[in-house]
Amino acid sequence: MVNSKISRRRALASLGAISAGGFAGLTGIRASRAGGAEDPRFLIVLCASGGASIIDGPLAISEVDAGAAAPTLNCFPEVVFGNLDPSIPFRAIDASLGAVGPIPVPFTTGQQAFIESHHQDMLVATLTSTSVNHQVAQSRAVTGNSAWRGRTIQEAVANQYGAAFPLPNVHLATGTAFTQRGADSSLPAWAYGEQVASPALWPLALDGSRGTSHPVDSDVLATARALRNDVLDVESQFNQAFAGADGVRNWTGLRGSSQAAIEQAELIDKLLFVPDAAPYNLGARGLSPSPDAELVRAAFPNYDWDPLHAQAALAFLLIKNRVSVTVTLGNGFDLVLEDGTSLGGGGLPEGSMANPPIGFDFSHQGHRSTQAFMWSRIYEVAGGLITLLQGEEWRDGESLWDRTMIYVATDFGRSKGRPSNAGEWGTGHDLNNGIVLLSPMVSGNTVLGGVNATTGMTHGFDPGTGEVDEGREMTEEEIFGGMLGVMGIDTNGETDSMPAMEA
Repeated sequence: MVNSKISRRRALASLGAISAGGFAGLTGIRASRAGGAEDPRFLIVLCASGGASIIDGPLAISEVDAGAAAPTLNCFPEVVFGNLDPSIPFRAIDASLGAVGPIPVPFTTGQQAFIESHHQDMLVATLTSTSVNHQVAQSRAVTGNSAWRGRTIQEAVANQYGAAFPLPNVHLATGTAFTQRGADSSLPAWAYGEQVASPALWPLALDGSRGTSHPVDSDVLATARALRNDVLDVESQFNQAFAGADGVRNWTGLRGSSQAAIEQAELIDKLLFVPDAAPYNLGARGLSPSPDAELVRAAFPNYDWDPLHAQAALAFLLIKNRVSVTVTLGNGFDLVLEDGTSLGGGGLPEGSMANPPIGFDFSHQGHRSTQAFMWSRIYEVAGGLITLLQGEEWRDGESLWDRTMIYVATDFGRSKGRPSNAGEWGTGHDLNNGIVLLSPMVSGNTVLGGVNATTGMTHGFDPGTGEVDEGREMTEEEIFGGMLGVMGIDTNGETDSMPAMEA
């Protein structure tokens, strides 16, 4: 279970695991990296870890459409779909439930509000993946089953647009293969993902002295670093043995001017979103929250106990402050309860659980409720990010949202059947599923493909026209190529083209 509050001891332990060496400063970056784009596009990978079932989200099936198959098919009574405009091709599950599987915590989904607000920027495409192993499936979801030299979608975007950004590719989610490095070793080192273990505390790692109990004078710190870099390390036995190793060269190359530049950019002041209050007490250590801290805390108010809210807060600040072009975040597999809440002694208060054990995969214990709870969680975070990005101008009246795509990435789907007329049941993994993209750059208010209402199985579409093709299943390679197209990345014919995805 995730503990909600951060003690001083925990803070120090977390900082010890956070590397500030993965940065090059704004000035140093532009001087040392070739290429880059003046008009970057931004990618947010929102991981729905554990298996988000598309037919429990935007492609849910009604009992009326299922007909005689309804009693043993994963489908819904019409009453839960609310009153979406008929021109909207998606379904929204609006329901109040008393538990998530066996966990006695009530919740209300309210998905209709999200769909109504964002359907014009929403695209659902069907997909049949190739693995029901979590790690393998997650990796293939971001590489398109190694569709383009084994690069991840995050690495491709970072390589295309991130040369002028301090840290183009940031991974805020942990414990998932959605953030594993791809197989293309020819990419520049800065295009690979940088893991952030603690979004609330990580900005403290962006300065070598500030925020400590006894700050070191900048001249003294510079002298100490020079002694370390130019004398002690050079003369060490380790350096004499391994100085030529790629890892050592990369590590030492991150010191010096790049490290100084990131400190001069004062990102520690722009990315700290926690308040100047206990347990953080920023002012007592010569620090202050970001000018946008109140804004992101209002969007993600559970930042101090819900890891996904904390990730989302930092994700926005990384893009807004031109630090990153791609950020990956998502639910973990830990049970997340608000501080002071326990499972003993009866039911839990509504709103006191942010994540069930094993995320979407808790569908093994309670499919209907887990999927409803987790899809609502994904929509909530996506909606908060969209609103924040819409409020930030990129240039000449164009917002950051106009240049951003959210990819809701998941491992696989779930099995389609249920015990006769069951309201709750457990499901296994299934290759057949779909994906959700959110962006003004996609063909919005669109479903590519469809669902057989009597079997729950999705079918494909023509990649060029988008016309339904019931005899076709869409591959990971095709979907990957389509996303690259939306992001404006030309692979010179090395990946599949999918014009039907693009606005």
